[in-house]
Amino acid sequence: MVELLPNIAPQTVNNFVFLANEGFYNGLTWHRVLPDFMAQAGDPLGNGTGDAGYNIPAEFTSEILFDRSGILAMARSNDPNSASSQFFITTASAPHLNEQYTIFGEVIEGQEIVDNIPLRDPMTATAPGEEIISITIDES
Repeated sequence: MVELLPNIAPQTVNNFVFLANEGFYNGLTWHRVLPDFMAQAGDPLGNGTGDAGYNIPAEFTSEILFDRSGILAMARSNDPNSASSQFFITTASAPHLNEQYTIFGEVIEGQEIVDNIPLRDPMTATAPGEEIISITIDES
């Protein structure tokens, strides 16, 4: 279970909720899973180059940092304002990412599930990554 942080990154949370509610993430894979770093998903192409067809602006903060596993953030290219649909969850502390990637949530239950996603380097993988069945948004 992940808690989203609309007070920290309102546009990013809105984008993620919209995509999840539209079923965008259903059937996509964890295409990049690196040991002691993070698990990344949200790419419709499954190779790290796909997106939702648009970009959202960065919402960097120092209010929450990459100081532990379970931090949910948007992936992006070299352009800080290039986030779209790809996201990642840390599996270890990653302070080198602080204030460079938009954090928009954190795992509050089930980090062991994230930690057990099979490792996958999209540059050398010969099979698809672990599939996301669906993402459910509970606004209660």
